[in-house]
Amino acid sequence: VQLQASGGGLVQPGGSLRLSCAASGTIFSINAMGWFRQAPGKEQEFVAAVSRYGGATSYADSVKGRFTISRDNADNMVYLQMSSLKPDDTSVYHCAAGATISNLKSGQYDSWGQGTQVTVSS
Repeated sequence: VQLQASGGGLVQPGGSLRLSCAASGTIFSINAMGWFRQAPGKEQEFVAAVSRYGGATSYADSVKGRFTISRDNADNMVYLQMSSLKPDDTSVYHCAAGATISNLKSGQYDSWGQGTQVTVSS
């Protein structure tokens, strides 16, 4: 499946953004859909993931309580609602699919999309 993230932009600290990830094919059978981010000079970081039917989610400690991940299997979309954004959230955000993984956070994701830039600055 091919993935394309969108919805990034420039936002002030404390603001909100919703990222979207559109899949070229069905995501119904994909166990895990996730979001990762990578800032310049830093390693890629897990942000959030959601299980096949949305019954389970996992978040990085740094975004818990501020970000919410969701998926719409009917429309082949995954979303990341981000609120109370901080400058440290500035990064390129990528969505990913893990067809068979069971560990949302540490599983091996096998499909990646191009990222969308999120910049949090006043």
